[in-house]
Amino acid sequence: MSGSNPAARLQQLFEGRRLTPTQRRIAHWMVRRAGDVPFLSSVELAELAGVSQPSVTRFAVALGFDGYPALRKHLREVAPAGPGPGGGDDTHNEYQQAVLGEIENLRHLADLLADPAPVERAGRMLAASRPLPVLGLRAASSQARGFGYFAAKVHPDVRVLDEGGSMLHDRIDAARRAGATALICFALPRHPKEVVDALGHAREQGLAVVSVADSAFAPVAKFSDLLIPAAVGTGLAFDTACAPMLLGRVLLEAMCDGLPDAQARLEEFDARAAARGLFVE
Repeated sequence: MSGSNPAARLQQLFEGRRLTPTQRRIAHWMVRRAGDVPFLSSVELAELAGVSQPSVTRFAVALGFDGYPALRKHLREVAPAGPGPGGGDDTHNEYQQAVLGEIENLRHLADLLADPAPVERAGRMLAASRPLPVLGLRAASSQARGFGYFAAKVHPDVRVLDEGGSMLHDRIDAARRAGATALICFALPRHPKEVVDALGHAREQGLAVVSVADSAFAPVAKFSDLLIPAAVGTGLAFDTACAPMLLGRVLLEAMCDGLPDAQARLEEFDARAAARGLFVE
């Protein structure tokens, strides 16, 4: 397998596979702990992913190996010779470990962005959609609102969809009738069923879907034309989402590259803000 890091190589191993939800969960945790996985037993991996040991064995078979030992042997051949960053470190308290976990998530994102093609493609899709629906519910609603706030400074028509309910499909329909060609979705755990249903409806209406999700195996994957993963931190009582937020800003930058009048719109906003005294220097 090619790739610049263990997580990328694991990702390639899973690409194109038809995995069950349990198998997707195992794959997700293997990617997140890519440096450690070649040295874990099937029982340890099962505990990490919250599944049964036989599920890990069936997962290895689904990938084409005789069993988990064969899969682990393969991973040891393509992975570094030792545990990844942060493995076995007991010198930090739980708050420091949460921060270090997020730093590792950002490193994974940086590695992923070594190939800018997916982000550039997403930027073109989002820039061309008029209007541009931005979907994010529950835990992801703040991501959607943040993206929508900044996108509205350069895009002529941004519609944030951060509330569920019976009107969600109506708002997607309205955007499509107004000329929308693409929708961006922020999907974070726990994944609301409404988001999956909404993306299925959006696809039925002919919208292309760009998703930012915590994993390439997230439930929204099957309804996404383009999914770019950014892991969340799980070291605290509530997940942290630094990497998804940063990825959203990266996508904004790529979208600006597809909007020839983006700089002019920003300068116009700054002039109006100064005239109104909106900000304190």
